[in-house]
Amino acid sequence: METETAEHVTTWLNEDEQRAWRIHLDVSRLLMYQLERDLQPFGLTNNDYEILVNLSEADGHRMRMSDLARSTLQSKSRLSHQITRMEAAGLVRRENCEEDRRGLYAVLTEQGWEMMREVAPQHVASVRRHFIDLISTDDLDAYHQALLPVAQHLREARSRG
Repeated sequence: METETAEHVTTWLNEDEQRAWRIHLDVSRLLMYQLERDLQPFGLTNNDYEILVNLSEADGHRMRMSDLARSTLQSKSRLSHQITRMEAAGLVRRENCEEDRRGLYAVLTEQGWEMMREVAPQHVASVRRHFIDLISTDDLDAYHQALLPVAQHLREARSRG
């Protein structure tokens, strides 16, 4: 079915497209909800965990705040509030950037590193239990191949602003 307006023609989703889109939305929301619930006993949110992962994998366990914002798809302002909260919990600290006096680094503290070492195995188990182990190896590969062009398109669109 198509709807035509003065500006453009809308090609509505057919039944198969609608079904695929809606299950994607359901799984995305339900999975993120469940992963968040499984992080709650540690006092972390999905956003906290994502920041800890990024910092734990970065050289020197530190990243420029602007790079961390870009990596976590957060605005600089939102990330700043998040880091302030995580600083209060002792998980991260900020450091000035010697190369750029306006720049700041987010740095994983020893307490943050210990939190990652405690939480990561539990998080991986949660991802396995609620996602990986429910899909065959062949279907996981097909899923990856199907979503790869979508991810590439969205990264390019984001970089264009």
